[in-house]
Formats: sequence, C-alpha cells, structure tokens
Amino acid sequence: MQEFTLVSLILFAVTYVLMMVFQKARPFIAAGAALVFVLIGVFGFFDGYSYSFADAFGEIDWNVLMMIAGTMGTVFLFIRSGMPKLMSDIIISKTRNICITILALSAFAGLISAFIDNVATVLMIAPVALELCRKMNVSPVPAIICIAVSSNLQGAATLVGDTTSILLAKAAELDFADFFVCDGKPGMFWIVQAGAIAAMIILYFMFRKQKEPVSAGERTVVKDKFPTFLLVGTIVALIAVSFIPYKDAAAEGQFYKPEITNGLICLAFFTAGLLREIIKSHDFKVVRKSLKEIDYYTLGLLAGLFVVIGGIERAGVIDLIGDTIAKLGGDGSRGSVFLVYTVIVWVSVLLSAFIDNIPYTATMLPVISVLAQRLSAAGGTVIDPKLLFFGLLCGATLGGNLTPIGASANITGIGILRKNGYTVKTGTFMKFGVPFTLAAVGVGYILIWVFYA
Repeated sequence: MQEFTLVSLILFAVTYVLMMVFQKARPFIAAGAALVFVLIGVFGFFDGYSYSFADAFGEIDWNVLMMIAGTMGTVFLFIRSGMPKLMSDIIISKTRNICITILALSAFAGLISAFIDNVATVLMIAPVALELCRKMNVSPVPAIICIAVSSNLQGAATLVGDTTSILLAKAAELDFADFFVCDGKPGMFWIVQAGAIAAMIILYFMFRKQKEPVSAGERTVVKDKFPTFLLVGTIVALIAVSFIPYKDAAAEGQFYKPEITNGLICLAFFTAGLLREIIKSHDFKVVRKSLKEIDYYTLGLLAGLFVVIGGIERAGVIDLIGDTIAKLGGDGSRGSVFLVYTVIVWVSVLLSAFIDNIPYTATMLPVISVLAQRLSAAGGTVIDPKLLFFGLLCGATLGGNLTPIGASANITGIGILRKNGYTVKTGTFMKFGVPFTLAAVGVGYILIWVFYA
C-alpha cells in the first residue's frame, strides 16, 4: 500500500464520520475534504499523487447536478398546481375502507415518487392521509409511515426517481429506457414493482382489520394543467434521448449526444415553466419561490463528494477496496460471485438504515466497477457489472426503510406527524418498516440475481 493511499483512506474515513456526526454541515465538510485532497495534489506532498483544481472541476458530474436541480424546480410547479392533491382525491373516492385507502395512497405515493423526489412526494400525499385519518378518528401514524417507505422504495424504479438512481445511471452508463428494459432483460422498474407487490401484501396483512368505511370529500380543482405537461414532457424527452448513445458507446460516424443532455432537458423544461409563470402573472416572485425549492444542500454535498471520490480514486483507495471485497470472490466462480453479490446487497441495506445513502452510493459506485473487473479476471468469465450495480441500488435505496433516520422521506413523514402532535417511536416505525423492507429487498435480491447473474 502506497503511503498516500493509507493517508487518503484515513482522510476519507474522518470525512465520513464527521458527516455522520454533523449532518447539517455535510456539504461544508465534503467541500473542506475536497479542498484538502486538491491542495495535497497541487503542492505535491506525496510522490505519484497529482490533483489540480482543473482536475477537481472535471470530476464534478454537472449532468447529475443539472438533472436534480431541474427536476426539483419542475416538481415545485407541479405541486403548486394542485394536480397531485386532485389525484389523491380521486383515489380516495374509489376506495371502500381505511385498509384499502391506506394501501392505495401508499401505492400512489410510490408511483409518483418513481418520477418525483421522495421528499416532495411525502409532502404531497401525507397531508391527504392526515386529514382522512382525522375525519375517521384513527391514528395517522401507520398511514404516513407506509406512504414514506413506499415513496422511498419506488425511488429506485426510474432514472429520475432518486439521487441514487441518477448517480448509478451515470456510473453504469444507463439511460431512462434502461430502467425498464436493460440488455433485453427486465430493468429495475419491474424488479421494484415486484418488490412493491410483495411489500403491499405484507401491509395488507397488517391493516386487514381496519374496515371502517371512508367517504370522499370535495375534489380539488386544478385550474392550471401546464406544470403537469411539463413534468410529463420531461419524462418523455428523457425517454426519447435514451435511444441516442453517448460518445463512448457510439459507433464510428454515428451521431451521439453530449454528456450533459439529460441535465439540459430537465433544466429546459423547468425554465419553460418559469418563463410561462412570469408571463402569466407578471410577477418575478415565482422565480424566487421556485429557486428556493431546489435542494442546494444535496447539490453542494454531491459536488464535494465528486471531488473527494476523484481524489481517493487517484490515490488508489478505490482499487484497494475493490481488491479487498474481490477476495471474498476467491476464484470468481458462480458461487463466490453470489457471495460477493449477497454481501453488497445486505451490507448496503444495513448501512443505509443508519447513514445517508447518497454519500454511500457515490462512494461504492466506482468500487463496483473495479470489483466486476477483478471478479471477471479471477474467474475467466466476464461478470456483468449491472448485477452488482443493481444489487447496490436495491440495498442502498430500500435499506433506508429499516429505521426512521434511514431516508429523508421517513424523516419528512415523521416531521409532519410531530408537527401535528403525534410522536413516532423507533419501535413503532420499525414495526412497519422492517417487514416492508425485508419483503421488497428479498424479492429484488432474488430477481436481480436471476436476470443478471
């Protein structure tokens, strides 16, 4: 092990611990660590390690940041139009009792969160469930917990469903359509749906005795459907360009798309929505409100992490971690690959239950690439890296449902309950979160292996 490999590993570990302890300062911690890695490279403190400011700038994935910012902006306009509340009202009007209504709202939250940020989904659907439970004089705690965990589950279903999906798509060179059909096999969308069905069966068993009838109230009136068209347009455009290859995958002389294509699409639709709001209202306040809804915390955290990961990669840490995990795979046989795959999925579930899955996923993605190469070399047979990529996404995204602090959607749902006078104990949350997670991850774990091993 080279001297700076050990030093950078220690720096990275310290960075991670600080981010866990001081969660509100994570973007600043990531930025500070990034600056340390760059300065060490600029001043040449260690032989063989070079990392300039230009190199660091190049490590930041602007396509990912633009996608997140643009999608968040469009989602704000969509929520503001009232369309999600109308859709919830329609669902409630079609259900018969509390049990079916909770399951329907959870499923609807999952469907929405496949295309919209998980936190935004909870903010849209939870108040509907809260009001319904008040009318029926039942506790809203189970309903909102189910909405939160269902939202978190479906974030892995599409490219724009969650930040972890966006990060994985870049690392695995996947486009929007690949989440539905990948190399002629069912993509993550269908794997997640199978997990969701298994989880819903568990939830039905838990709520089966709540048969109180429900009555629909007055439906929300939506006067402006343009934001809905914007969101649908974003998704359709992402699907359309998914059939155009990037430069690395294009044949000689074939037309290819720029690396920031998806980011430009998301920003373009958001910008179109802003311009239309300004023209319609002659008021620039909507611009300020829209820009405030963008999660600069996550954007700053990711930008810093991209630079940090670039630094540890140059220092040989990624290769070191990959080689260490690959030793579990021994000779690269099918059985040993299954062992490595199992470790990645279930360790990711366990870790994501307590730490934020964004920095964890961002760190592990380059490790997965190295790991697939090492296993292929050891066994003499090419291992499809998508097996490990999808296993990581399954474990890291769904594992957050084990505990109240494992995912932002869970924290948001519990915050809504707290503001309305309901205290959620960890045991209460885990009563729903643990069986939901085990069912969803278990199904995904099996299907990913069947399709991609």
